[in-house]
Amino acid sequence: MDIFFILALLVTSVIAITFIIERGLALRWGKIIPPYVGGAVENYQSSSDLPQLQSICQQNPSPLSRLLLFTTEHLDWPKNENVDVLETRARHEVSKLERGLVVLEIIVGIAPLLGLVGTIYGLIVLFGGMNQSAAAESANFARGISLALRATLMGLLIAIPALAAWSYYSKKVENLTVEMESLCDEFLRKHYRSESASQPRAWPSARRERANAGAVASSPGPVAPLESDDSPPPPEELGDSEEGLGRGDAEAPSLHG
Repeated sequence: MDIFFILALLVTSVIAITFIIERGLALRWGKIIPPYVGGAVENYQSSSDLPQLQSICQQNPSPLSRLLLFTTEHLDWPKNENVDVLETRARHEVSKLERGLVVLEIIVGIAPLLGLVGTIYGLIVLFGGMNQSAAAESANFARGISLALRATLMGLLIAIPALAAWSYYSKKVENLTVEMESLCDEFLRKHYRSESASQPRAWPSARRERANAGAVASSPGPVAPLESDDSPPPPEELGDSEEGLGRGDAEAPSLHG
């Protein structure tokens, strides 16, 4: 029975060391966020830079590259819808980064408990042989104390590094997630801003058309042109003018006389 607790603690320690090393290699900053991909996002200016960004992401496979490639496949969607599907995809990538951390979390809880069980068993062995002879009693006493101390020590030696690694890697995953989120947001903001700037704004011309239509509607109708006064005068006026001419002709000799 003594060997069982020692073997259980040894297997737990091997599993903990394996996942600590594996997560340390998998969560390297350059592997999750390659410098070339981050530089391509920072240098992105317009849709003309999109093929270069896609090429760099394909040459540097990583969680960030997969997120950016997934985003470029939905650039014809509205920005809000693209952000929603990107968040869903990002949660999938983050779950991959957190793989193995749950094992370390379990080991953090199991290792001290295994040490505690070993300690309790050692005390049971210690006090169970108290009624035997003096020589056997001394041997059982030493064996029980030794088992209790070894189990407690091994449990703590496994739990403490596992707890430290779990805390460190959890914080690192959180920092990597924030950095990937900021880079994806920067790419979307630059792309949609360049797209909106390249499209002509139609609303000023529409406003001018509405203003012109309102001005035409409020202006008075066309003014009729003035008719030239070429019509003959009324008969009365003709008569008066003839009489005046007659009087003038009659008075003309007297003026000469």
